[in-house]
Amino acid sequence: MLTLYSSDHRLHHGVELKDGAISDSFEKPQRAETVLARVESTGLGDVVLPKSYDRTSYIGAHSERYIDFLASAWDEWTATGRSCQALPLVWPVRGLPSAELPQTIDGKLGFFSMDAGSPINVGTWTAVCSSANTALTGMDALGESARAAFALCRPPGHHAGREYMGGYCYLNNAAIAAQHGLNRGARRVAILDIDFHHGNGTQDIFYDRSDVLFVSIHGEPGVSYPYFAGYATERGAGAGEGFNLNLPLPKGTAMNEYEAALHHAGSAIMRHAPDALVISLGVDTFEHDPISHFRLRTPDYLRIGEIIAGFDVPTLFVMEGGYMVDEIGINAVNVLLGFEGRN
Repeated sequence: MLTLYSSDHRLHHGVELKDGAISDSFEKPQRAETVLARVESTGLGDVVLPKSYDRTSYIGAHSERYIDFLASAWDEWTATGRSCQALPLVWPVRGLPSAELPQTIDGKLGFFSMDAGSPINVGTWTAVCSSANTALTGMDALGESARAAFALCRPPGHHAGREYMGGYCYLNNAAIAAQHGLNRGARRVAILDIDFHHGNGTQDIFYDRSDVLFVSIHGEPGVSYPYFAGYATERGAGAGEGFNLNLPLPKGTAMNEYEAALHHAGSAIMRHAPDALVISLGVDTFEHDPISHFRLRTPDYLRIGEIIAGFDVPTLFVMEGGYMVDEIGINAVNVLLGFEGRN
């Protein structure tokens, strides 16, 4: 299996507001480096650099004004005399009357953010573009008749909505790749999100559309980040009604329950009959992940890959979460090895 990877991801390493304090983010460069080392040690396949794409390739999944904000945010921040990482100060919560885009960077940061976990620094824009380009190159590989490809994206993307960043995510790599597939001539695309956390950003982007089926298996939102999305009652709107499927699972979920949900997801995907399948590949479902609470074990990821292969759709794997750095490479690559029948 072809792996797409760019070392430009190292240009971004953020902080986050967690447990009442600013600390180094769980989302760190070592995550991607550990996965890459495992790709190489298992002989999964060639590792190549992503192609370059114009920023207009991100529009469709995201709005133009959001892309403009991300591209200019660091310069606007430092123009105020600040050199620390940029985090939002205030959010447009329910009850605030104005929906106007603020003129200052502090207002813009809140307007385009859902939390204080996605800071912007000097290298963030370059890093997030390289991550999105990795997913775009992977989708192009499917368009050139590859059965599967692995986009080793970092930063991740599935919490980034049409006009907001959050949850360590800035550009929604999976959504950008899905839109690219449609632009290249696919009639329908499916996205299956197997990260522990609900892919609220991907849901936001495609919620009113029928050409992209979004399916997410995740922790119950009442007790799991991002809290405000991911309920089973969220099924899409307008033309997209019925094309959004959330499968929330309780704390302590182990492989038996998880596998049943995965088969349910597969049935929905096969009914959709997509020309391409994008997997938001998070392995924070692991039993020892520090910020999640499922109980999947390392061999389970081989089985997950095997089940996904049975959907028999050209498949792009896009790296998302997983924060137990010592095991992230083994678990992520196990999904890919299971998909290829190398288990």
